[in-house]
Amino acid sequence: MTLRNLLLTGASSALLLAGTAQAQNSAPESLLPAERAQPAPQDAPANAQSVEEAFGDIRMQSGEVVQEVPSLEGEWTLEQVETLLAYIPNVAAEGLNPADYRAGELSALLTANGPGAEVNALASEIFVWLVEDLRDGRTPMESRRQWFVVDPDADRMPTWKLLEDALASGDIAGTLDGLNPVHPDYARLREELASETDAARIKLIRANMDRWRWLPQDLGKQYLVTNVPEFMLRLTVNGRIIKSYRTVVGKPGRTATPQLAEMVEAVIYNPTWTVPQSIVKGEGLGAKVLNNPRWARSAGYKATKGANGWVTVVQQPGPQNALGLMKLDMPNEHAIFLHDTPSRHLFANENRALSHGCIRVQGARELAMTMSLLGNASSKDEFPAIIEEVSQITGSGEYTRYAMKKQWPVYITYFTMATDVDGNLKTFKDLYDRDAPVLAALDAPRQSDRARETSEEAVEIIDDMQIS
Repeated sequence: MTLRNLLLTGASSALLLAGTAQAQNSAPESLLPAERAQPAPQDAPANAQSVEEAFGDIRMQSGEVVQEVPSLEGEWTLEQVETLLAYIPNVAAEGLNPADYRAGELSALLTANGPGAEVNALASEIFVWLVEDLRDGRTPMESRRQWFVVDPDADRMPTWKLLEDALASGDIAGTLDGLNPVHPDYARLREELASETDAARIKLIRANMDRWRWLPQDLGKQYLVTNVPEFMLRLTVNGRIIKSYRTVVGKPGRTATPQLAEMVEAVIYNPTWTVPQSIVKGEGLGAKVLNNPRWARSAGYKATKGANGWVTVVQQPGPQNALGLMKLDMPNEHAIFLHDTPSRHLFANENRALSHGCIRVQGARELAMTMSLLGNASSKDEFPAIIEEVSQITGSGEYTRYAMKKQWPVYITYFTMATDVDGNLKTFKDLYDRDAPVLAALDAPRQSDRARETSEEAVEIIDDMQIS
């Protein structure tokens, strides 16, 4: 099959996405399938219109602006406290431990003193704990190995605002229920938990339910998502998997693929590969390229030796390039991206944890064309011109960055129990031994004042090819 035909194959996939469009000339969203019905996330609290509304009165003291921090304590009625007490046992259905939320302590205090300052303080603290665990996940950051996703939900749905609105409306249960992830996989795990009796499997379900809370509550209408242990990538639009691709992911150890949420900004056609020094020097590639110019030319390598003896090796575009004929440009400090590969036979392996960290995609050129179309076309009428342009770019053999006007989120996740691409709930091998710390954290006493971001240092995983 010619390269142009391969690109047209990718275009046909994208055109299939456009098959349900209602109008020929319409907004980009109409190129995509209609939205599948699913539980809607709770409306985010309205953003404050001013600093005064968000943080209280601003006053001048000694020439400085002083802002009042939003309160995490409210005034509770007897009925509201009783509603909170009745809600706490229900969190078991969400994979949380009701014992964490001190219902007995609150009940005894209410019986002894009735509503008042002490009950207000304890009820508010319990509510805050429930918000944090349901919205952000109960697992502390130190137990989320190689987790580099910053969850926006705490900013989108601030705790103080949830508390304020819940007490104002009296809808304590509705406010807390509205924090659950809306992805169908979370609901599927919840259903499984309700009927499961095996203790070890219950723990695994709870761990993977919590992983969904680490992500944004709603992943968006269209995105790419890969579950590393499953070795699969999905193109998802309006709740439907439009296309799935096999992947090769990082080997266990130093080159394990981290968990990220990034934006695909462009497609790189005919990429170059700047070989990392761990291969140039550590695996002897620099000397091999310099001492074997004929082999270097055939493999597409060019080496430059500086005055200080430093050797730089760049593999030029071509069919032997370690990145294949495309990569998705998703800038991140780990240098992780999705790309093509000349070693396509590896996609037939059952265990595909074989790369140096980046994610190789079967059918990457089809994916590249699809992203080029959906990232730039405002109607199906523009498809032929984009297909022709990309065909010429790819055929030229020259490095080209094809920007996407409409960027797509990509989520690199790690679920050891999830639905597969056929919709069946399955368990997947814990490739990187990341389950154990999550399971231990869920069994341990709840940690308060947890960090929102990981303290782990970024591991720059840039070695994506074995040199032979």
